Amino acid sequence: MDTAFTAKATYGQVFAITQFRAIFAGRLLGIGSDTLRSVALAVLVFDQTRSPLLAALAITIGFLPQAAGGLFLAAMADRFAPRTLIAAGYAFQCAVGLVLAFAHLPVAVSLLLVAAVACLTPITSGAAARVLADVLTGDAYVLGRSLSYLVAVGAQMAGMAAGGALVAWLGVEWTMFVTAVAHLLAAVICYRYLARTEAVRADGPAGSIVRKTLRGNAELVAAPGVAKLILAQCLPAAYLAAAGSLLIPYAARRAFDPAETSVLLATTSAGMLVGDIVIGRAFPPATRERLVLPLLLVMGAPPIAILLNPPHAVVVAAYAITGFGSAYLLGLQRRYLEAVPADLQGQGFALLNTATMTIQGVGPLVFGGFAEFLPIEVAIALTGVSSVLTTWFLRGAIRSRTA
Repeated sequence: MDTAFTAKATYGQVFAITQFRAIFAGRLLGIGSDTLRSVALAVLVFDQTRSPLLAALAITIGFLPQAAGGLFLAAMADRFAPRTLIAAGYAFQCAVGLVLAFAHLPVAVSLLLVAAVACLTPITSGAAARVLADVLTGDAYVLGRSLSYLVAVGAQMAGMAAGGALVAWLGVEWTMFVTAVAHLLAAVICYRYLARTEAVRADGPAGSIVRKTLRGNAELVAAPGVAKLILAQCLPAAYLAAAGSLLIPYAARRAFDPAETSVLLATTSAGMLVGDIVIGRAFPPATRERLVLPLLLVMGAPPIAILLNPPHAVVVAAYAITGFGSAYLLGLQRRYLEAVPADLQGQGFALLNTATMTIQGVGPLVFGGFAEFLPIEVAIALTGVSSVLTTWFLRGAIRSRTA
């Protein structure tokens, strides 16, 4: 292991970096606003169409289009200053919020607009990851990436929790306006506090962004270890998302009351927060890397127990434990950073983010399809079986090589 990663860092050291605080605040505002906008858009779409399918599409419309941005535009993350890309990305999101709030667009146009701006997400995410890699060193980088992931989870939880109440209080239009203001604030924070003199990294031969992105993605996939490390980070997370997506129909089949269902819905995210904090604070870097395989099994095995339809408390415990296991990602951050070629760093993180968001969008669809033909508890158990099998097949790529 690189000696820079052997010394254990603290969260306080990470937050002491001004540029990290700017990235953290921007993600908190941006992701929370994205989630809030999705809820408001779903309400708007359902009011206009009375279609549950289109309402569900409104909730997820910001995920799958990210694949297009990551596959064809991600080279921008290495060609332009991160400060410019990140601030511009939030500014575009602000503009979309204002249009949705006051333009009274047809449903199809509203959905297409949100899908279009979602294509830019991998670019801004890759630029933000470049900033973290530049300003955080050693184990502080690992903790910074962990906090960046945690703020995304927490912001999504807050956006979902507040969305319904805010729409009921303000109405759809003014809720959209709130999201626009929050995105504007994120843009101002990042423009004000990120460094102004980042050099453009990709100075290669002239060519379109699309050609450079495709070439860079090919180089990344061919780089030793990169493809397997992307799979190791994306696939288990997709199974986790799929298991969570089946909770509402499972709770209905088990006749859990609303309070029990609410606790169950929050359990996985709570387990994720606890897992990252405990593993990040309690163990040194080398130990975290050795814990990757055990934590993956901790993450994958509990959903299999749902096959037995245990009591509510056991279901809650199973989902809490599987959320805790997601802390395995801490042990892969250094290895992914070192595997990605230095001149493709921004694009490498954009590709990882694209793969993660795309697969997390596809996972619930696949296992939701299984649930159409199989008992719901069997579909949930299959997410756990798939996670354990994936861990087995990728064990060579994820096994710690530290002493």
